Amino acid sequence: MKFDTYIGSSETRLAEIEQAITTFDFSSGKQDEYQNLNREYQQLKKLLDAWRECQKAQADIADNRELLEVEEDAEFREVIETDITELEAKAAKLDRDIKTLILPPHPNEGRNVIVEIRPAAGGDEAGLFAGDLHRMYTRYAEGAGWKVEMLDATENAVGGFKAVSFSLQGGSAWSMMNLESGVHRVQRVPTTESGGRIHTSTVTVAVLAEAEEVDLKINTEDLRFDVYRASGPGGQCVNTTDSAVRVTHIPTGLIVTSQQEKSQHRNREIAMRILRSRLLEQLQAEEDAKNAAERRGQIGTGDRSERIRTYNYPQSRVTDHRFGVTLHSLSNIMEGDLGELFGEIRSKDAERRLVEELGGE
Repeated sequence: MKFDTYIGSSETRLAEIEQAITTFDFSSGKQDEYQNLNREYQQLKKLLDAWRECQKAQADIADNRELLEVEEDAEFREVIETDITELEAKAAKLDRDIKTLILPPHPNEGRNVIVEIRPAAGGDEAGLFAGDLHRMYTRYAEGAGWKVEMLDATENAVGGFKAVSFSLQGGSAWSMMNLESGVHRVQRVPTTESGGRIHTSTVTVAVLAEAEEVDLKINTEDLRFDVYRASGPGGQCVNTTDSAVRVTHIPTGLIVTSQQEKSQHRNREIAMRILRSRLLEQLQAEEDAKNAAERRGQIGTGDRSERIRTYNYPQSRVTDHRFGVTLHSLSNIMEGDLGELFGEIRSKDAERRLVEELGGE
């Protein structure tokens, strides 16, 4: 994708901002205007610095390839080839950075997330895979230095989950996790399968940007709280007090339950955190539909009923259907090594959004 026209207009805009900052009248009392100018300046400078560095890397690659054509010394040829490989990796990273810097920041950037995982089709095997996905995301989060907080979990009789909700708290949590919402399909031989047949099961994942109380006002008269005794696998009671909480948002019909903690007060707090985040997601979805801000049609709707990925155990293959990305490193991915997968799908997501942002330039 060529960015020349956009880069040219960005250079012009940067010069205008530099002039505006230099001549800014601080006695006007418009400090917000100055801060906005400075913020835009920093963003454009990052973009143009990355662009120039990428151009230099590409020029160095071309020069090295010319040298390689005439160089006869085997040892020196090896040095040149190593330089080319390193420069290509550098240019590819800078290209990804440029795409990210061109795209306008999403309002959820910097937010923590709440992840909800539920078995869909496949019975106990789907519940076990829900547990595998929970472990995968948790390990990735720990490697990224995020805080992981279990919010609610209901186990099934074989050690999997009927449902699990947890929060991931870190500056890049939403940026890295927002493309995980949807249906995840697994193809493998269940541990309970004596005949060795491959079964297909599905699990739904919902990634919610965690809402703060200041993000939206919820009227107390719009809420109904019910309390009951928490239950464990098989439905047996695991608490002798009514500590579990169910909250219903009457206007929308949204229902959230929490029974993870022994304290009714704590479960109520957790339920409200999840409810706020679901309401924020609903409001943002309505806004997106109204103004087509995210224009996600080409890569899928983001609807959690959409199948986004298949994990094929016999072939050690993971395929993301939205972006046509296939990796043959399933065991590493399930251990939380999601860097390559996330890098691939985020890069392709950025490319498709750039086509829309720049009008197909």
